Amino acid sequence: MSGEPTVDAGGEVPLIELRDVRAAYGRIEVLHGVDLVVPEGSVFALLGPNGAGKSTTLKVISGQLHATAGSIRLGGHRVNGVSAEDLARAGVCTIPEGRGVFANLTVRENLQMMTFTGSSLRHVEEKAYARFPRLKERRGQLAGTMSGGEQQMLSLARGLATDPALLLLDELSMGLAPLVVEELYGIVAGIAAEGVSILVVEQFARTVLGVADLAGLMLHGRVQRVGSPAELEAELSSAYLGAETGGPR
Repeated sequence: MSGEPTVDAGGEVPLIELRDVRAAYGRIEVLHGVDLVVPEGSVFALLGPNGAGKSTTLKVISGQLHATAGSIRLGGHRVNGVSAEDLARAGVCTIPEGRGVFANLTVRENLQMMTFTGSSLRHVEEKAYARFPRLKERRGQLAGTMSGGEQQMLSLARGLATDPALLLLDELSMGLAPLVVEELYGIVAGIAAEGVSILVVEQFARTVLGVADLAGLMLHGRVQRVGSPAELEAELSSAYLGAETGGPR
């Protein structure tokens, strides 16, 4: 593989690019040569059944797990081996599965945790409440007593307080009602319209395909197919029915 980053038809370097990336937990390899390109300013939906390697791919991109082989580039710069902290400073933000809010703190106290970036609490709150008015209504409420959808909004608000260039979303829909998921993905579309690139991992694909620019189908530790959401939608049912389950996600 060439050491030069890919350049698209418009002459742009993709925000994130993985080439022949492999990764393992101990001796068990779970990514077997992942190729993935996320153009700047796009929403890329990475789809596939449980055990396909989707969440592991996010961990590699965010620096939580180091690749054993291959190349990872952020904005054209090779970032293999870079720590999660340094990647976060470079603009990579992960919203993990399970929401990850501080349940025993209020909404406002959760947002206050993000002032370590140098922003004032007032600034963080203004941005959060403008995007998520419901959080303003709940600002004095303990996060753990809110609904799952509201907790996911808080998790997104916390992440967006860092003004990320790349937002990594892991199973945003998990455990939420369909109407709530639809509302959240409407918010995701709005975030993308502001210029934030988004890579979203989902097992259940229908809602995310409505806001994605590109989609990839991941099976058995490799991205098997990349195309438009319409192109991939027809393949999803057969791919899921024929996939093995279990193993690292």
